[in-house]
Amino acid sequence: MALWNLFLLALIQGITEFLPVSSSGHLILLPNLTGLADQGQVIDVAVHVGTLGAVILYFWRDVRMGLAGIPRLVTGRVDTPGARLAFLLLVATVPVIVVGFLLHLTGLDDALRSIAVIGWTMLGFGVVLYWADQRGPQVIPATEWSLRHAVAMGLWQAVALIPGTSRSGITITGARLLGYDRESAAKLSMLMSIPTIAASGILLGGEVILTADAQAARDGALAAALAFVSALAALALMMRLLRSVSFTPYVIYRVALGLILLWIAYS
Repeated sequence: MALWNLFLLALIQGITEFLPVSSSGHLILLPNLTGLADQGQVIDVAVHVGTLGAVILYFWRDVRMGLAGIPRLVTGRVDTPGARLAFLLLVATVPVIVVGFLLHLTGLDDALRSIAVIGWTMLGFGVVLYWADQRGPQVIPATEWSLRHAVAMGLWQAVALIPGTSRSGITITGARLLGYDRESAAKLSMLMSIPTIAASGILLGGEVILTADAQAARDGALAAALAFVSALAALALMMRLLRSVSFTPYVIYRVALGLILLWIAYS
């Protein structure tokens, strides 16, 4: 794959993975709207690995705490902050794994990869994000994440398997409706992405290993590195902006892009 194409794909994935604008939707749109060849699963997995590395590094203190709690969780004890965080992340990940596996098994995941679907989800869930952000109170910090809220946000996350929904956007929407402040909603959403992206990488990675050649592996490594840099920058910028700016700019972008895509799909 050409270097500029890899750069473009990695940049798009890195920027859109953690912003509430749907990375999968943008990756699907790129070949559909530009005529470029589909990047394939090798690059898809690679750029997701890159963004996974970025969120782990940015939230390393929380990640380290969760990892330290896994041994206690394995023995059935949820009596430390780390074990509790690991348990809640596990609970929140179960719905998306189950639904994702069923969609992959039935082939419905490919059937949903259309401009019309992405247009409607980009528009509709953008409006829902605005409503939740304006309506939701800002009283609960991330440290008070509960089992009930982990289940609720996990169910919201499963909806993001529909292209254009945005995993971060829909989980932030759910968190805001539950009463979490903007920064806490974004933080919980990002932490939830870690096991979700890892599970997706494992699911698709097995297929990739069996089919990838040396050139594909080199392209994938470069794409992962570029996605890591762009994702880290985008994540740091969004978390800083949330201290003073709402999610409205992202909503405006989603609504505008959704309307354009619907016009393209039905014209």
